Amino acid sequence: MSFDKLIVKVRQAENAVEAHERKVSADVRQLKSSWLAAWTPGRIVIAGLAAGFLVGHARPRRAIERLGGLGGTRWIQLAGMASSMFASLQSTVAATKANDAADVATASAQTDAQLPDSDDGIEVDVEVATPPSDRRRRPDPTWTTPPPPAEAATELSEH
Repeated sequence: MSFDKLIVKVRQAENAVEAHERKVSADVRQLKSSWLAAWTPGRIVIAGLAAGFLVGHARPRRAIERLGGLGGTRWIQLAGMASSMFASLQSTVAATKANDAADVATASAQTDAQLPDSDDGIEVDVEVATPPSDRRRRPDPTWTTPPPPAEAATELSEH
């Protein structure tokens, strides 16, 4: 198989993967919206009552005493650990999403900066976007230089 045919096959595979990603993304959005629409206040109350009945009917205290007797304070500690683990997981997912978004933005800015000039005589002024992390590190020029005299006088008269 020639190199050109391999390149064509790879591009076709990449296009198929991208199409599948778009389909899965659309399916996930649809599932989320239908899931949220299904949870009406009445269904939430019924689910809570059913869960409360099942937990009360199972007599968890007797089962726990047979397992080794986790007291009330141990349950509170266990719930606290579980909630902190869940919060940590959520923050990790949020940080990953933020990094992915920053990578996409950087790649998009680099792609935009590499646009060729058009042949029809129209010049395109392309500005390269700086990532937010670089903007945070650079001092604001308005605070590093003194204000012009007119601005300083206006600022003094306002106070």
